[in-house]
Amino acid sequence: MSRPTTAMVMAAGLGTRMRPLTDTRPKALAMVAGRPLIAHVIDPLVAAGIERIVVNVHAHADQLEAYLRGRRDAEFLISDERTALLETGGGVKHARALLGEAPIFRCNSDYVWRKPGASIFDDLAAAWDPARMDALVTVVPKARTLGFEESPGDFFQDAAGRLTHRGERPQAPLHAIGIEILDPQGAYADARTAFSLRDVWFRAADEGRLFGLQPEGLWMQVGDPRALEAVEAQLS
Repeated sequence: MSRPTTAMVMAAGLGTRMRPLTDTRPKALAMVAGRPLIAHVIDPLVAAGIERIVVNVHAHADQLEAYLRGRRDAEFLISDERTALLETGGGVKHARALLGEAPIFRCNSDYVWRKPGASIFDDLAAAWDPARMDALVTVVPKARTLGFEESPGDFFQDAAGRLTHRGERPQAPLHAIGIEILDPQGAYADARTAFSLRDVWFRAADEGRLFGLQPEGLWMQVGDPRALEAVEAQLS
């Protein structure tokens, strides 16, 4: 199947749970094991051969733009959201002119992982089937995550790989990791300006076109200073 050549990294959040670190810098530039947090996503994208990476910015945007200008290992494009927070779905829609019409890798900027074998981006590309899928989301059991201690989980998965959200059920076995292949047309078609990609996922699930990939390894969300300490302990 065709492999995405463009990625979008979501870095426009306020990072309120990461305060006081985010009082003076964007969350994406918080240092984790000696590197900016966003580098833990960008570096694997570059290693997987992705040459065009769109990054959205909001809080302390000038600092993040300066960091990206200093990198020479890919083409970095800025989707400017300084004037308003658009959430994940609105962020994708806002960046349409930069992303194009084809499927993309779409990543949150606050994940760090330790995965054996091939890159997660290679695994996603190998499993991607646009004839059947609108999104292929990385999903991981709670036992192989950090930073999800308070989360009840997100999805159930059937034998064919399709995902359904837990809805009103108290728990689900799989946590959605913000790394996926996404057909952006669902976000582009939404009439709203600001909205979550979860709405796009749920519409895809209703049509049987939301799929999950369960990789090996440990998957860590850096959501607050306590999680940052736990992740650094794992990486030390």
